[in-house]
Amino acid sequence: MAMAFKPPVRRHLLCQSSRACRSHFSEPVRLWPSSFSQCRSISRTAAAFSENASGGRTRTSLSMTVRELLDTTSDIPERAVIHGWVPSIRRMKNVSFATFTDGSTSRVVQVVLSPELAKGLTIGAAAKITGSWQTSLKENAQQRELVATQVDILGESDPGTYPLQKKSHTFEYLRSIPHLRSRSGVARSLLLLRSAALSHLSDFFHAKGFLQTHPPVLTSSDCEGAGEVFSLARRGDTGANGQEEEFFGDKTFLTVSAQLHLEALAMGASRVWCLAPTFRAEKSDTARHLSEFYMLEAEVAFVDELGQIMDLAEDMMRDLVSTVANDANVRADLLGRRRGEGDTSLDPAALEERWEDVTEKPWQRLTYTDAVDTLLKAVEGGKEFKFPVKWGLNLQSEHEKYLAEVVGDGAPVFVTDFPAELKPFYMLPNDELGNNTIDHDNSERRTVSCFDLLVPQVGEIVGGSMREHRYEKLEKAMEDMSEEARQQLGWYLELRKWGSVKHGGFGVGFDRLLGFIAGVENIRETVAFPRWHGRCLC
Repeated sequence: MAMAFKPPVRRHLLCQSSRACRSHFSEPVRLWPSSFSQCRSISRTAAAFSENASGGRTRTSLSMTVRELLDTTSDIPERAVIHGWVPSIRRMKNVSFATFTDGSTSRVVQVVLSPELAKGLTIGAAAKITGSWQTSLKENAQQRELVATQVDILGESDPGTYPLQKKSHTFEYLRSIPHLRSRSGVARSLLLLRSAALSHLSDFFHAKGFLQTHPPVLTSSDCEGAGEVFSLARRGDTGANGQEEEFFGDKTFLTVSAQLHLEALAMGASRVWCLAPTFRAEKSDTARHLSEFYMLEAEVAFVDELGQIMDLAEDMMRDLVSTVANDANVRADLLGRRRGEGDTSLDPAALEERWEDVTEKPWQRLTYTDAVDTLLKAVEGGKEFKFPVKWGLNLQSEHEKYLAEVVGDGAPVFVTDFPAELKPFYMLPNDELGNNTIDHDNSERRTVSCFDLLVPQVGEIVGGSMREHRYEKLEKAMEDMSEEARQQLGWYLELRKWGSVKHGGFGVGFDRLLGFIAGVENIRETVAFPRWHGRCLC
């Protein structure tokens, strides 16, 4: 006798094994219910463990985080338990006060302890605190505090040698101890922003039908063609002639961009994106550059014009900033964090204004030629730039910032159609689209279908283009390359042989984007373990 199929009951992850929560769902459901917080609460107050049908093993839920405790608006009179570290402790005759955090938020819990319980609890120590979560009796303090009934020291800390003694430190000092930097408030807030941004971006691209991919970090190709790459060799591999042998048979590099591999994937999957590490062997020492950083890159097949790619980049960034600005936890972390000595990041009011400018104001679009004309008029009006302004020269950081702040009125600005000589070989020429730019002497100026997105006080943050999709045209564009480079890129050219279509994409300096959203001036603060020329700690 055939049996009817009965769909499995779906339960919340945190409540999967709790009998108390199983009563929530007597009928099969297709989507997660909306009562997640209610279910989690029941799971915590219940025994929070059950027998495992496969072997009788007990399963327990994770303990409450500091963020969850701070978000709890009602008293927990009997047994609130949290784990974390002690950033500071203040001892008085009859009572001690300690701040407590676990990294789930940049905020801290105030713990009230008796002198006996405070013994052995030192700055930097890890502990498990059990107590009563209740309304604070002290005015101008946190609304609630944890009155400890039990303290278990999980990891001791010598207060005399602990490097994070003060409540705030300079960015420069924190960069000298990257292995401990995550214990500082500013580093925690930026780690939390990075995590939230990853989640929001994944949702954004998923909703638009993109596949998230994992392109290789090791490559035989130099996407940008600038030669600023890290070559790879296995230590001690030498041939009979004493020269290093190539581990992979040919020269191999750390990738400078995932674009070429994403193009290959887009020719079979249409819409792809990634967030991956990128490496540049640039001997620069600026607030905008790192030797190792993360790039968010997207490639789209079946697009006819650059405007479609710019629309996608604009939608992505508007959505991200809007989501961050409306995320209560991230917002509180960024606006409420303590500013340390020498901290030049935006104050809360200026940061909120930046978010509003990005999400509410229109984003201007102008060509490179119009941008140069705008800069020349500024020079005529008395504006001084360190670098010259001339058609055919790259826009420098000072030019980009001026355009974003003046033309954009605080909102991002797209600059399009750069001279072909300034851009990589793979970009689609505008003259093939009937879109030439002519200079004032009526001589032809060849441009390519590309854009840079400029933001105030930072400069370029996104770059994108239409890609050359025709075999013969791309082959001709590669003629000036060395024979070795052409061989390395043979597979890329071959993509144009079978079913090649118009396509385009963009890349975002993810760490630079996070710095812009957080109002942090130096990109090194947005990365947990920053690497730049002459510096690679840990």
